[in-house]
Amino acid sequence: MQEIAGLITEQSDEYSELLQKIYDIKNKIQAEAYKVLLNGEYDQNSAILSIQSGAGGRDAEDWVCLLLRMYQKYCERKNWKYRIINQELTEAGGPEGRIGIREVTMEIKGGFAFGFLKRESGVHRLVRISPFSAKQLRHTSFAKVEVLPKIANEQEMQVRPEDLRIETFHSSGPGGQNVNKRETAVRIVHLPTGIAVASQGERAQAANKKNALEILFAKLAVLREQERESELQQLKGEKKNVTFGSQIRSYVLHPYKLVKDHRTGYEENNAEAVLDGDLAGFLDEELKNQ
Repeated sequence: MQEIAGLITEQSDEYSELLQKIYDIKNKIQAEAYKVLLNGEYDQNSAILSIQSGAGGRDAEDWVCLLLRMYQKYCERKNWKYRIINQELTEAGGPEGRIGIREVTMEIKGGFAFGFLKRESGVHRLVRISPFSAKQLRHTSFAKVEVLPKIANEQEMQVRPEDLRIETFHSSGPGGQNVNKRETAVRIVHLPTGIAVASQGERAQAANKKNALEILFAKLAVLREQERESELQQLKGEKKNVTFGSQIRSYVLHPYKLVKDHRTGYEENNAEAVLDGDLAGFLDEELKNQ
C-alpha cells in the first residue's frame, strides 16, 4: 500500500509540474503577444487616468467612486502602483453618508499601463436602482474616463513659459472647506489651447506644480496624436470619430446584470466581478480589435 501511495504522490507531483510548465509557457506567449499589440509611441509608459461625473447628479458622483475603485482594483491585480493626484469631493449624502466625487485624477505606474488602459477613454454608463432614491427608482448615470500617457521626456513638448498661466489656491476637502491654510494647490492653463489642469494631492506647492505640468504635457501629447490621426484620415478620405466623447461601455445592475462594451460587443454577466477590477476580458478584446 505504501508503494502504491508513493507512486500516486510521485505522479501527482509530475502532473503539477507539467501544469506549471504549461502555465508558464502560456504566460510567456501572452506577454510576447502583448508586446506586438502594444506598439504605440507611448504604450510602454505609465498612465494618468481621470474620471469626471456627467449627467446623473449624486448618482453620477457616486458612479465616479465606483469606477475609481474598479481601476484601483485592476491596478492591484497587475501589481501596478497608483496615487491620487487631484480630486474634487462633494457633500456627504445618501445612504451611510456617502461621499461623492465630481472629478478625480490618479497616476498609475507600471509597464505598458497606458497601452493597456488607453482604450478605456470614453463615456461609461451605469444603470441601477439608485441608493439615493427613497422610492427605489432605477437611475442612469454617466461618467467620462480619460487616460493619458505620462511623458518621460517633457522637453519634447516644447511648451513656452509665456503660454502658461499658473494659479495657486487652497487645497479643499469635502464640501469645499479649506483644509490647508497655504495655497499649495496649483492650476495651470495652456493659453494657446485653453487646456486647464490642476493638482492638489501633495502638501507642497512645488510638488503639485510638477504633477499639474505632467498632466498638461500628457494632454498636449494626446492632442498632438489626435491632430496627426485626423490629418491622416482626411488624406485617406476616412470619416472616423477620434474624440473621447462616445459612449463605450454600459454597466447594467438592474433589472438584469450585464456589462457590455459597445465597440467590441464583448460582455460579462458577472457585473460585480467587473466592478471589482476584473477587466482583463474587456481590455484583451479591445487590443484585438484596435
